[in-house]
Amino acid sequence: EVQLLESGGGLVQAGDSLILSCTASSFTFDDVPMGWFRQAPGKEREWVSFISESGSTYYTDSVKGRLTISRDNAKNMVYLQMNNLKPADTAVYSCAAMMAPLRGGSNWRQWDYWGQGTQVIVSS
Repeated sequence: EVQLLESGGGLVQAGDSLILSCTASSFTFDDVPMGWFRQAPGKEREWVSFISESGSTYYTDSVKGRLTISRDNAKNMVYLQMNNLKPADTAVYSCAAMMAPLRGGSNWRQWDYWGQGTQVIVSS
């Protein structure tokens, strides 16, 4: 059974940093694009960033220059380094896996497996 488990969320102040981690199991991690999405209260799920199986990275405009996605294939983990956090970053952050070579990626419906999410709250 594919499992994705996020950790690292919390309550921080604007301008602070956090690092989110996602541990994957029960699939060949090296071959799989991984992504981070977020959902704020009352809003639709939106894509934040994803990383292809070859390590290419993609970011939504609102996080460029502040968030960095990375992966450690030896540990089956994907990370999201979050710097200079803003109140608008407040959301539940979920990691996702796409069981195919990267196709698109910004539409959450293209992703096959999801973690349960970790809450990030940024106070002003």
